[in-house]
Amino acid sequence: MKYMRALPALLVLSACSGGSGDSSAGGDQAEDPVVVDYPIAFVRRQLGFEDDGALVEDDIYSPADFNPGAQLVMKDRATPSAPETVLTAGLFDGDYDVKDLNTSADGQRLVFSMRAPEIEGADDDEQPTWNIWLYDRESRELRRVIESDLIAEEGQDIAPAFLPDGRIVFSSTRQRRSRALLLDDNKPQFSSLSENQRNEAFVLHAMEADGSAIRQISFNQSHDLHPTVLNDGRILFNRWDNMGGVDNLSLYTIEPDGTDLAFNYGYHSQQTGTAQTDAAFVRPRQMPDGRLLITLRAPAGTSYGGDLVAIDSANHTEAYSLPEGEGEVVGQESIAVEEVITDGSLSPHGLFAAAWPFYDGTSRLLVSWSECRVLEAETGLPRPCTDEWLSQEEVVPADPIYGLWIYDYAEGTQLPIVVAEEGEMISEGVTLEPRTEPAYLPEPIAGVDLDSELVQDGVGILDIRSVYDFDGVDMLAGEGGAGIPNLADPDITPAELRPARFLRVAKAVGIPDDDILDFDRSAFGRNRAHGMRDILGYTPIQPDGSVRVKLPADMPLAISVVDADGRRIVGRHRSWLQLRAGEVRTCNGCHTGDSEVPHGRPDKEPASAWAGAPTSGVPFPNTEPALVAEIGETMAQLLARIAGETQLERDISFSDLWTDPAVRAKDPSSSIAYADLQTPLPIAATCLDDWAGCRSVIHYPQHIQPLWERTREVLDAGGNLIEDRTCTVCHSNRDAAGMLRIPAGQLDLTAAASAANADWMTSYVELLFDNPTEELVDGALSPILVQERDDNGNLVFETDEDGNLILDSDGNPIPVMVTVDVDRLMGDAANGSRFFEMFAPGAAHADYLDPAELRLISEWLDIGAQYYNDPFAAPVN
Repeated sequence: MKYMRALPALLVLSACSGGSGDSSAGGDQAEDPVVVDYPIAFVRRQLGFEDDGALVEDDIYSPADFNPGAQLVMKDRATPSAPETVLTAGLFDGDYDVKDLNTSADGQRLVFSMRAPEIEGADDDEQPTWNIWLYDRESRELRRVIESDLIAEEGQDIAPAFLPDGRIVFSSTRQRRSRALLLDDNKPQFSSLSENQRNEAFVLHAMEADGSAIRQISFNQSHDLHPTVLNDGRILFNRWDNMGGVDNLSLYTIEPDGTDLAFNYGYHSQQTGTAQTDAAFVRPRQMPDGRLLITLRAPAGTSYGGDLVAIDSANHTEAYSLPEGEGEVVGQESIAVEEVITDGSLSPHGLFAAAWPFYDGTSRLLVSWSECRVLEAETGLPRPCTDEWLSQEEVVPADPIYGLWIYDYAEGTQLPIVVAEEGEMISEGVTLEPRTEPAYLPEPIAGVDLDSELVQDGVGILDIRSVYDFDGVDMLAGEGGAGIPNLADPDITPAELRPARFLRVAKAVGIPDDDILDFDRSAFGRNRAHGMRDILGYTPIQPDGSVRVKLPADMPLAISVVDADGRRIVGRHRSWLQLRAGEVRTCNGCHTGDSEVPHGRPDKEPASAWAGAPTSGVPFPNTEPALVAEIGETMAQLLARIAGETQLERDISFSDLWTDPAVRAKDPSSSIAYADLQTPLPIAATCLDDWAGCRSVIHYPQHIQPLWERTREVLDAGGNLIEDRTCTVCHSNRDAAGMLRIPAGQLDLTAAASAANADWMTSYVELLFDNPTEELVDGALSPILVQERDDNGNLVFETDEDGNLILDSDGNPIPVMVTVDVDRLMGDAANGSRFFEMFAPGAAHADYLDPAELRLISEWLDIGAQYYNDPFAAPVN
């Protein structure tokens, strides 16, 4: 190994790297150890410090952070002695920020993100935004890509990359298409916050090199970051899946027009840092050998760097050979010469902040690298991480000192190009050398590549072969199960025995920042991680489990497989689905949340468990003779071919289209309709006549609470009251005379503000949280208290910090008293919630609630049991 260990001498000898001379001046290259005949560009920045002297944290989930004190520098050779030109010198009066360098394939153009200096005294919404800038080597022109100040400041634009056709793909908060669609909801246009609600979501956009024709191409509720173009023309990027408790930053691909969004690598490999700590795949870029070069680093911290890792995503979708982070690491490998520590402790081999491959047939990289250093206890001076300095009684890390280096991971050599001084760092660098242009993927043409009617209607098609296919396995086959072929045969399996009956589709609701709408966050309800959602509708699942339905384009969608009552039977969908207008998205089936079998990546997922129709020219067994199948077709595809593409429906409605009446009678039709509700509808009245463009929006106070208060009197033939089944008649803490009492079943369903949380009604808290049982004591309701017992069943008494018993005034131990809680009736989904057991046939409350009411409660629970599902309907602060 030829790693240069004599770093202190090397740093001194290479510190003379030239000034801000003309980049065309060149220099005497004979003395340089490596001659590289193309320019490099890099970002030199000052380290940022908090008021207490601590380094400013770098958080990849906060990509809009502004760290002033940077400059963009170019050298005409990748050598220490080549002169430097500060390309951004003189642009601004004050400290600005630069990041996200990228180059064109011919090496003639440099594109990057830059933010102008802070405006003193201006509000946050009046401060400059991140903009995309372009430098042309031939003309030596430096310009902002979007000339108009008004358009440039519409959002934060970062992480640009050149597409093969000369356009630029970048990540931005401008959310152009998403903002436009808000007008359909009668909402003001705004950029939605990411799901953690800390900042606006960055998603992918594309534009011409002159800043025109800006189009949004990805639709995520959280960030889509660091796009780069692969050799095959697809865009690879970091996608933050942050739905409903998921927190993964993994690699996805998408085509330049926004179609074919697909998982690529690492969804279940989030803990591949040192000692399996959290680590993110940062700044992906394809290497000449086809692997992906990334910096593997902690998502946030003050070290600013991590390990050099190559990912073999062509052959692997996860890091480990076995699920759950077990087995051999096969999908990725460190290509650093020595081990790099990424868990926050000292890394003797140093850390890498960024890396860029050379395209000259070598194994060299241009890296931003910091030596490992600690502070000498006596002097406070930085010292290298040798055994001598690491053996100090108190080891304190020194500030990083990232310089620019040529790093050959195969040869084991490392040569300095730009040496950083104390208090500064070279945060990233690129070479402006020619390389092979990625393949050009032409834009699909309506009427040629895409269905013109679908494009005009702004919809795409979702085509699922079978929801009974789990990771390529027929989940109902074997162990006496029917299997998909038997479910598809109506003579073997009637509709009532098919578990999956409908597909429910919901869309994400955009959340504005406080400047647009300062609403109370209690509006999210019990689980803020679920966000807010609208229900777009339902479509029947065909007997073989297949689905083919038109869905609106350009919005984050989530799907759920539900039973005949509208209750989800498969785990919650954890990633947002998107369709572009005219796109047909095919899917084999489903998978569980913890499955590590590739799902959503067509070239790696297992073959479908359902082959479809075995022959052409005949119907599926025992189905309508007119429904003649073609080989390989699913039932949903057959219907679409014969009767046209299906649209989402408002209600849960079933009609037997399949059973051959010559074989047996058709299954009875059924419908659970919103129109049957006697309480306020979660839809606009006009949507009862035409569902096109409609959705249901469920708020607990307006739509669920009225169910508990609806009068439910049972009368005899003469109109005399036999029984009052109104929920609050029994489930309240006051009787008809106004006297205090224990609510029936310890369940209070009244609308009064909860004593536990005044932002919510009592009924909401009682249904969705464990609550203490109460008793009536001296005319007041009080929680029942019992003495706590430890895990061994022993009674627990109060003790001091040393574990000694605390005695009362009589010298007796003081018992620790705890409440006896009633388990909540409603869980995270309708199926599995004890609430519905009470309304099952033969149960105590059978027929108390109507099917439409139970449907409304079921879908409200399944989408997250939010208090409100529209921030503009929630109370403002």
